[in-house]
Amino acid sequence: MDKLRPAPSHLKSDVWQHFGFSEDTEGVVDKSHTVCKVCSAKFKYFGNTTNMKKHITRFHSELEKQHSLPITNTPGYIQRTLDQVAKLPPNSEKAKRITRSVAGFIAKDLRPYSVVENQGFRTMLQVLEPRYTLPSRRYFSETAVPALYSECKDHILESLSNTDRVAITCDAWTSITTESYVTITAHYITDEWKLAACVLQTRAMSESHTGANIAELLHNVSDEWKIRNKDLVLVSDNASNMAVAAQLGKFSHVRCYAHTLNLASQRALKLPSVSRLLGRVRRIATFFHRSAIANHQLKEKQKQLNLPSHKLKSDVITRWNSAYEMLERFLEQQPAVCAALLSQEVRKGAAEIFTLTESDISCSEDVITALKPMKDATLLMSEESSPTACLIAPLHAKLIQDMKENTEEKSVMIREIKRVICEDLSKRYTTDQETSLLNKCASLDPRFKALPFLSKEKREETYKTVITEASSLQEQEVHGNLEDSTVKEANISVSPQPEVTELQDDCPTTSKGRASSLLHNLLGKTFSDASDTPYHQSPSALVEEEMTRYCSTPPLPLTEDPLNWWHVNKVSFPVLSKMAKRYLCIPATSVSAERVFSTAGDIVTAQRSTLTSEHVDQLLFLHKNLVL
Repeated sequence: MDKLRPAPSHLKSDVWQHFGFSEDTEGVVDKSHTVCKVCSAKFKYFGNTTNMKKHITRFHSELEKQHSLPITNTPGYIQRTLDQVAKLPPNSEKAKRITRSVAGFIAKDLRPYSVVENQGFRTMLQVLEPRYTLPSRRYFSETAVPALYSECKDHILESLSNTDRVAITCDAWTSITTESYVTITAHYITDEWKLAACVLQTRAMSESHTGANIAELLHNVSDEWKIRNKDLVLVSDNASNMAVAAQLGKFSHVRCYAHTLNLASQRALKLPSVSRLLGRVRRIATFFHRSAIANHQLKEKQKQLNLPSHKLKSDVITRWNSAYEMLERFLEQQPAVCAALLSQEVRKGAAEIFTLTESDISCSEDVITALKPMKDATLLMSEESSPTACLIAPLHAKLIQDMKENTEEKSVMIREIKRVICEDLSKRYTTDQETSLLNKCASLDPRFKALPFLSKEKREETYKTVITEASSLQEQEVHGNLEDSTVKEANISVSPQPEVTELQDDCPTTSKGRASSLLHNLLGKTFSDASDTPYHQSPSALVEEEMTRYCSTPPLPLTEDPLNWWHVNKVSFPVLSKMAKRYLCIPATSVSAERVFSTAGDIVTAQRSTLTSEHVDQLLFLHKNLVL
């Protein structure tokens, strides 16, 4: 009877613990078949363990758990599992994609670098791809995220290089660690006539925020991002240091219209009657925020009265629209608020109850009515996906007109609010440089090109200014093209020419060549002279003709996109379309830079206060610009 010989030591798989080779009485080992040590089943051996593993799984499943046990008596030796052997190399394409995806997750979702050390996150990745080895936290902060930043920065640089003009917004903020930062954003129109906005940088600025220092910072930004020659337009708040920076840096300057609306509205909110009303509503809102009993009663009354389950709002001193929203929410919930304040449960626990009279309610409604145009204008100007600087001139004129004191207005409070706002707005955008730029923006928007808010003289002056600037740009472009062609001709003349071989008398000439020669002899002088002296329109006349046709076209409806209109009509108005690209890219507000502050508050928290300024810059940049 054949006996079973164990597998040779060079066969390392765990399955060989349960299989061997048969040996006959003469000592000859049959290695063409393997034999199961448990049931003596015999299998053809092809040099792999597939059949043996299938047999163990099907008939001896209780032995499977033993497959991870050591198969040798060598001290310290442990058989590696398949997953351990097949780990993804860090430089493999799949491992790189996963690492890049994790870095994008950290930046895009504002997650701390320590998330890669969290047990739940590591377990999730292990389930999704057991062969992937997650790099360390330090690797992501010093290698993966900076590499992603460089990649995204190169893409932004390429996009900026293909545009003719860039508008930048600038604003400063202070982090929870009392470190001062300055954020710069860029706005431009792409070749597809889409308005693009991106964050360029958020850098720590320890120096005093003087106009000279900010001007130097802006010049450094323009050099780093290679936009010094893009005819930069600076959009900032109304602070004097920003005006000085624009003057020193020789930038065109547009003051943030949202900030202008805020200043005018704040003046209205400081009126004694309005300030007193806001104080009373603020006390009631604060009472419901602090009292659990009152808050519970408010929810009950909301259910009984079928009112929305909204909490009362409190205002923030730096945001005028928060006061508007506080009054608006109070008027919405006023029945539930009054019912809750009159309930026995609230009166028992409150030392003093604040209530409003009918006159106060009426005054709150008047404030909302008077400030609603300002609220709507602020929301409209805060858009980032459509042109907004072209709205400043028509909207500013309309607000001043609407806010002028109306003797027919019965409410004294509404008249007073409108008077104060009108006085403040009338002092804004009065310089020739500002009005000229804003009027040009409006004239190049097909919705407002008729400029009905301007006098006839101002309209003609604006059109002439656009024609003059467009003619200058056209002449520069023509001059540049001529220089390029001259350089090309010079290069051709300098390069060695092949030697010309004279035709022999006996060379045959084709009938086509003979006919062309005869035609040239008969008519060449007449038509070559005509072709040499074509009719050329001067740049100024060309632009005037375009402007005439542009003004004669029907105005675009207010609901339509002006960029889409220019995209469709750029062939009909080749010069004016370039001017439109230069002016419609300008934002009306610096809201895009201010929005970065809110995002920064989610990054620079008390728990992440040790983040370096470089990491803050990279994370904010990727959060706003990275496309996953």
